[in-house]
Parts: sequence; structure tokens; C-alpha cells
Amino acid sequence: MAQLEHLTERTPQVSVDELLQGFFPSPRFGSVSFDSYRPDPAQPSQAKAVGAMRTFAADVDTPEPSALRKFFGGKKPETKAGFYLDGGFGVGKTHLLASLWHAVEGPKAFGTFVEYTNLVGALSFRKTVEALSTYNLVCIDEFELDDPGDTVLMSRLMRELADAGVKLAATSNTLPGSLGEGRFAAVDFQREIQVLADQFDVVRIDGEDYRHRGLPESPQPVSDGELESRMEAEFSGRTVAVDDFSELINHLSQVHPSRYRQLIDGVDAVAWHNVQTITEQSVALRFVVLADRLYDKDVPILASGVPFDQLFTKEMMAGGYMKKYFRAVSRLTALAREGQTGEAS
Repeated sequence: MAQLEHLTERTPQVSVDELLQGFFPSPRFGSVSFDSYRPDPAQPSQAKAVGAMRTFAADVDTPEPSALRKFFGGKKPETKAGFYLDGGFGVGKTHLLASLWHAVEGPKAFGTFVEYTNLVGALSFRKTVEALSTYNLVCIDEFELDDPGDTVLMSRLMRELADAGVKLAATSNTLPGSLGEGRFAAVDFQREIQVLADQFDVVRIDGEDYRHRGLPESPQPVSDGELESRMEAEFSGRTVAVDDFSELINHLSQVHPSRYRQLIDGVDAVAWHNVQTITEQSVALRFVVLADRLYDKDVPILASGVPFDQLFTKEMMAGGYMKKYFRAVSRLTALAREGQTGEAS
């Protein structure tokens, strides 16, 4: 039999050290390397990106010359503080960013843009700067600016880390000079956006963009009456978090998103009763964070209610946060396929 738990009964308390210890690549990218990346011969920018990131990794690991070497002219080559890998969804950017993290020695952090903004929310800006300033490398996956507050926040954070000698690496679907376009009046924050752009050497990696592929087809939800029997059949002997969907999304508002990783600790699968379309933006954005953490840990899903391609409203899927929602639907669909058919996500 499956061991049943409820996420709605969990309120994890996490220390500063525990939060920072969570900043490493997910198990999906736990053993990747530059050598394991397979560039598409039809896309020469992919091989070029690998070479550029290898060079950047070597630069991060090259120590500053000693005082004596400086006196005799020894000098570390001048490079920008950051490396920015821009490209569409599914071209291997996270693979390469995680490979960089694995290749570099010393203290380092790897997390998504949202995880860093959540870290600031949990610790305060100053404590976040103090903690990350001791690192050799900070990797920021899925870099995206969705509102003016985040623009100013991340601009300041990147600037202070760069001033402290920390090397930065980021991936995104948007060039740094275009961050914020379509989400708010970017022209009003152009100075802050330009500060971000000036921190990075930008490398473009090409490949088929997710907008040309559309949303993946979601599997048909399980009927609510058979959810428990299917759960026993699929997840016998494993720990399953079973929750009513509406109760779960209400509970998420009471747990800081920086703790969602700990919220699902020890959970092998989830089962949700009566999934409904989310209509509030704040609720939707919180749920995107949970979807990312579930995907990071490869937690399969069984669910009744609406299919995941109807999880967000049409207005949300066409609005300023559409990239987040497309990614969440894609990831939840993959986990639902794994939960219902055993198909690897």
C-alpha cells in the first residue's frame, strides 16, 4: 500500500543555511557536463556556446594574481562579471548552465530567477548579498523580469555581487537589453535594465522555439472516483501526497515559496482531487513555483478535474507571464504522463 501524506498539513521551517544548501542543480542535471551535451550540427551556435562556457568556467577558476605577480605585470584577463546564454525553450540552456556549475570549483550557487527573488524575500536583501558574496559563482536559470520591483531588486543584487568579485551566469529566453518588454513600461526602467545588460557577455544559442511547437497534449484526467485505486496501482509502497486541489492552492499562500522545495521533501508522487482552472494571477504564480519544484524532483502526478492545458485562463496564457505558464503546463503534463502511463518526464 502507498503511504499517504498531505501537503496541506506541512509547514516547513527552514534555516538560512538550509535555504542556501538548496541552491544546486536538480537531480535531472545532477551529473551533466559539457561533454554530455550533444550540439545539433544544424545549429552551429550550440557548439559555439559550449566553447564559450568552457572558457568562462576556466576564467572563474583562475585566481587573481598575487601581489608579487601584480608587481611584475602579472594580470588576470579582463572579463565581464557575467555570462548570459540566450535561446528558446528546450535547446539545452539549463544543461549547459548546470555543466558550468559542476565544472567550477569552490563555493557556488545554482537556482532559478524566482528562487533568488524568493531568497531575498525570506532573508532580506542585505543578508542575501552577504551570503552570496562569499561564492565564486552564482548561476541564475530562467532569468526573467516580470515587474518593476524585480527589475530594481535583481539589478542591485547583480551589481553588488559583481562588485564583490562574484562571477554570474544566467540563461533566459530574452536578451538582457529586452528584459521586461511586454510586462511593464520597460522604458521607464531602462537604466536599471541596462545595468543588468552591462554585467554580461551575451551568447546566443539557437534551436526550435517552444512557440513553434505549441503546448503538449495533456493526458485525460483520472476520474475522481478511481483516483485512489489508480494511486494504489501506480504508487504502491511509495509516499504519496494526496490533497484537494483548492485546499492545496489555499495552503500555498501560507508557505513562503522559498520553502516549496522542503514542502515536498520525501514525497515520491502526488495525487490531486478536482484540479480547477486558476483565475487569480497571484495564485497562478505561486503554483508555477510548486510545479517547478515538482519537476526538479521528478515527482509524478495523478489528478482528477480539468487537464493541465486548462490550468490557467486564456488571458494568462497570452499575457505578460505566458512564458512561466507555458513552462508550467509543459512540466505538469510531463509529470502527469509519468504518473498515468509511466512515460519518462
